[in-house]
Amino acid sequence: MESKVSEGLNVTLTIRLLMHGKEVGSIIGKKGETVKKTREESGARINISEGNCPERIVTITGPTDAIFKAFAMIAYKFEEDIINSMSNSPATSKPPVTLRLVVPASQCGSLIGKGGSKIKEIRESTGAQVQVAGDMLPNSTERAVTISGTPDAIIQCVRQICVVMLESPPKGATIPYRPKPASTPVIFAGGQAYTIQGQYAIPHPDQLTKLHQLAMQQTPFPPLGQTNPAFPGEKLPLHSSEEAQNLMGQSSG
Repeated sequence: MESKVSEGLNVTLTIRLLMHGKEVGSIIGKKGETVKKTREESGARINISEGNCPERIVTITGPTDAIFKAFAMIAYKFEEDIINSMSNSPATSKPPVTLRLVVPASQCGSLIGKGGSKIKEIRESTGAQVQVAGDMLPNSTERAVTISGTPDAIIQCVRQICVVMLESPPKGATIPYRPKPASTPVIFAGGQAYTIQGQYAIPHPDQLTKLHQLAMQQTPFPPLGQTNPAFPGEKLPLHSSEEAQNLMGQSSG
């Protein structure tokens, strides 16, 4: 197996990881120091997707040996975080380090192998737990592959996954997974849609306003035993008068 990997050392690979905001913060470090150190020491390119999203994509690109070094640094950093969090908690058993790879669905078959033979071999030879998601990630042709175990087991596991990915390139076009931004609450007042940002209500892009106006043209059915105070010339969405006042008060900022 080592020979297969070393043959591919001149090959540039790209591996994508799906991380929560807290994990991203950990690998970036204060003022970006941790990610800078990882880039310099591993020689891999590390890009982190932008956006106000609960999840972010971390892309690691480089020759396979650079990728393994970057992975090792990330896995050990996550273990350090687990140890630090345990010092403040009563838990006695140490949870494993977990990383989620994002892999084109067309390569997952090779990773699982006939009757699950390949994934079983990877689990047994590395000691890492490997799970391939049954469903594709939303609006993409990629699946999440979750690896958990000790940092050493994870590094061995990533090596073997790289071998499979080099031997079985993706088939057809891959639609990459892009995490959705965190949704901000939308408030309607006076036929206009607003999103709340901090302490202010910001007029929302037109499409929502148009949708709201369309919704206004439908005759609402009042709930039984409740009447809605109607504002002149406008049918309000169904809120009790107290809720309506609260909403109007919120949006006045």
